[in-house]
Amino acid sequence: MGAPEPAAPLSQPAGAFSYEHEGDRQFATTLARGLEVLRCFTPLEPLLGNKEISVRTGLPKPTVSRLTYTLTKLGYLRHNMRLGKYQLGSAVLSIGYPLLASMSVRQAARPVMKELADRCNGSVSMGVRDRLNMVYVESCRSGNGLTTLPDIGTSVSIAQSVIGRAFLAACTPAEREAVLNQMKVKEPEAHRKFRASIDKALEDIRSRGFCVSMGELHREIFAVGAPMRRTVDGEIVAFNCVVPAFMANKGQLEDDIGPRLVAMVRNIEASLGMH
Repeated sequence: MGAPEPAAPLSQPAGAFSYEHEGDRQFATTLARGLEVLRCFTPLEPLLGNKEISVRTGLPKPTVSRLTYTLTKLGYLRHNMRLGKYQLGSAVLSIGYPLLASMSVRQAARPVMKELADRCNGSVSMGVRDRLNMVYVESCRSGNGLTTLPDIGTSVSIAQSVIGRAFLAACTPAEREAVLNQMKVKEPEAHRKFRASIDKALEDIRSRGFCVSMGELHREIFAVGAPMRRTVDGEIVAFNCVVPAFMANKGQLEDDIGPRLVAMVRNIEASLGMH
């Protein structure tokens, strides 16, 4: 069975952003800490106690207790009395939905994404940057039941994923260097391990419009990635097409699926009036 590109690692400890923004009088540290608490929750760890949140954020437990209490009162967290742990509340959805609903590129892309997913017997996803990750804002899959659908909101590492490498290719040189420098500082192991693959992907996208991953991270899936050539509402948008490894080979990825993904992206650009 196919799968989405691998989930991103946990976010950096909150102490990291405190150091980054030290001396910035406009930076609201308490607000930032509250948001870092919300970022601790993942699909694999939907329930967390104050002690666990403290470990993940690097914040003192009393500070975490005040933040979780406040976030619960505001509806951003729910307290599971039986387990003594917290989980995300419905107010989080209320914040995210207006963003998704206002992204016209999602509506324009959905039909052609579904068409490609069906043609390739895989899944096609659209993503934008979130720190050192890409977050999916739209996903479609074929109807053959062989692929699992990466949910909207799924995060994948920029360093490890073709969609992340496609994003890097669409950055200006200065933007790309800034992201790679952040990666080198905050994710040194990923930077060391994947830098050669990133550089190859950048060259591939320059020469043919897409990059390929053949079971690099998961033997059971192959993936291709391609970016849009212009930003949408100031965001760089990138796409991937993920297929089960047993249903494709290198030739199909490079000669068929990759060019089809690029053609799909160009169709989306044309539908949005990008020339």
